[in-house]
Amino acid sequence: MKKILIGVLIVFIIIAVAGGMTLKIITDRADADLQKLLAVEIKEVDLSKIENGTYTGTYQAFPIEVEVKVVVADQKITDIDLVKHNTGKGQAAEALPTKVVETQSLKVDTITGATYSSKVILLAIQDALSK
Repeated sequence: MKKILIGVLIVFIIIAVAGGMTLKIITDRADADLQKLLAVEIKEVDLSKIENGTYTGTYQAFPIEVEVKVVVADQKITDIDLVKHNTGKGQAAEALPTKVVETQSLKVDTITGATYSSKVILLAIQDALSK
C-alpha cells in the first residue's frame, strides 16, 4: 500500500511540475507578443485611394485575435463589423470600431484597461483597408 501511495505522489508531482512549466511557457509567449504589439505603429490610411466595397482584415497577438469587415463607400468608412474578438478582458475595446467610423481615422485613443485589444482591433482595421 505504501508503494502505491509513493507512486501516486510521484505521478502527481510530475504532473504538477509539467503543468507549471507549460503555464510558464504560455505566459512568457503571451507577454512577449503583447510587448511587441506595443511597438507596432498604427498608420493612417488614405481613404481617397480605397474603392467602394467590403474589406476583411485580421490581426493577432497571442492571446488576442481579431477579424473585422470594413465597409467603404464614397471614400468613407461607413461600417465596421467586429466578426471575431478573442480575448480575455478586452471587451471594452469593442467600442473602437464606432470611434473609427465617427472620426474616419485610425488615430483614435485606445480604451483604458483594454489597450492590447484596442491595438489589435485597430491593426485588423488597418489590415482590411490596406488590401
